[in-house]
Amino acid sequence: MRASDGADLALLDAAARAAGEIALRHFGAGPQVWDKGAGQGPVSSADLEIDAMLRDRLMGARPDYGWLSEETEDDLARLTRPRVFVIDPIDGTRAFLDGQDSFAHALAVIEDGRVVSAVVYLPRLGLSYTAQRGQGASLNGAPLQVSARYELTGAKVLASRLIFDTSHWPGGVPLLDRHFRPSLAWRMALVAQGQFDAMLTLRPTWHWDTAAGALLIEEAGGIVTAADGTALRFNTRDAQSQGVIAAGETLHHALMTRRAP
Repeated sequence: MRASDGADLALLDAAARAAGEIALRHFGAGPQVWDKGAGQGPVSSADLEIDAMLRDRLMGARPDYGWLSEETEDDLARLTRPRVFVIDPIDGTRAFLDGQDSFAHALAVIEDGRVVSAVVYLPRLGLSYTAQRGQGASLNGAPLQVSARYELTGAKVLASRLIFDTSHWPGGVPLLDRHFRPSLAWRMALVAQGQFDAMLTLRPTWHWDTAAGALLIEEAGGIVTAADGTALRFNTRDAQSQGVIAAGETLHHALMTRRAP
């Protein structure tokens, strides 16, 4: 582990907690809201304030890093930087605006397409998920381990109803116990925690939604891939992956077998 890796994780953790302070100040206080258009959903003054704070704080500490955030216009100069911050100021903005506790701040550092440090923080619930590549993942300091479930039928999965469309399962739609959480980053964290057996999304997903959660799951012993089973790479030009499937190794293989023609 490079000497800077632990410092990067500490930097992300402190920044996530500062983001939580801003979010809690706005929570239930009727922040200003705009529709981003093109089906992208809402953005609030809280999202924008957190984004600005995180950029000032993180880039001020690491000026040679690149920056990719949901709420900042993309600058492809990030593709030339050795490391890149990938940030979702509020993951689950709709839940946040509706007064639900299940929103998160998702922060990650990427190097050579892989996540090396990650934090997913839920301030209303007091949950801080952290991971460092090669050093494991934890929740509030306690180690995480993915579910050891191997049987597909009845597996507890986090996914939208759309995953049960027969077109997605040439090998037959599996009988899964489906659940949902608004924040994609938290869904992935819950799989890392072993509270759920798998997480599936088959639509294109933005890197800021999935980067931090991907490292949590990998460091908790799980497998994370795109929906077609290919490896995820982050900080690519279009900043999207073609869906995400995450689970323990055996269950991931079972899911992919059903996905195969």
